[in-house]
Amino acid sequence: MKVPIIVDGLRVEIDQGTPIINAARKAGVFIPTLCYHEALKPYGSCRLCMVEVVHDKQRRLVTSCNFPAEGGMEVFTDTSRVRQIRRMIVELLLARCPEVLMIRTMAKQMGIESSMFKKREANECILCGLCVRFCEEVVGVSAIGLANRGIDREVATPFKVASDVCIGCGACTYICPTGCIEMVPDEKTPRLRRMKMGNLTLVPCTNNYQCESCPREENFLAEMKNVITEFRSTYRRFTEKK
Repeated sequence: MKVPIIVDGLRVEIDQGTPIINAARKAGVFIPTLCYHEALKPYGSCRLCMVEVVHDKQRRLVTSCNFPAEGGMEVFTDTSRVRQIRRMIVELLLARCPEVLMIRTMAKQMGIESSMFKKREANECILCGLCVRFCEEVVGVSAIGLANRGIDREVATPFKVASDVCIGCGACTYICPTGCIEMVPDEKTPRLRRMKMGNLTLVPCTNNYQCESCPREENFLAEMKNVITEFRSTYRRFTEKK
């Protein structure tokens, strides 16, 4: 059932229950996000997609990626409260990942020159969780996951040892928006490559991660690359904006 909602003064009709972020896109309104991807279930962890909604005379802040739109709802994507939340999030990320281009670009667009928070040792991982969720939801093996809490949060394999369920598809390296996860030449066997996640490394694939020549992965990789190409294109448009 189609229902009307208002996004920043623009009327748009969408299916009942459609995530607000998709309704905003239909209206041509951009909402920044780090953890959202159409191929994955909404996660709502980065909080950059926060918006204010007014419905049934109640006003509140919600994450637009996983909050369903309802008829008669009015959405505001650029209020002072929303901008304050986004600035705080970007400043936290700027302290954690000062060299990540995506974060520096966001900071510049928000007029943030430096973070009020104490800088930690440079880290390329922005904890968006895309690699973890893609491995679980699309690949279906859960070879990596998010470990620890707070400032010690990180992406790792169980017990930080080589995962025996990793199929070496390289999906995590394709979807990582910062290049934190990569494949590098193996020191012992140069003709092979191994997966590297910060200080954590996984044993090399016996097929040198050449999934294109692996019948088992050929169809999967072709579909995955189409999804990732669209994903990277979205981020490229964001970094080039303004």
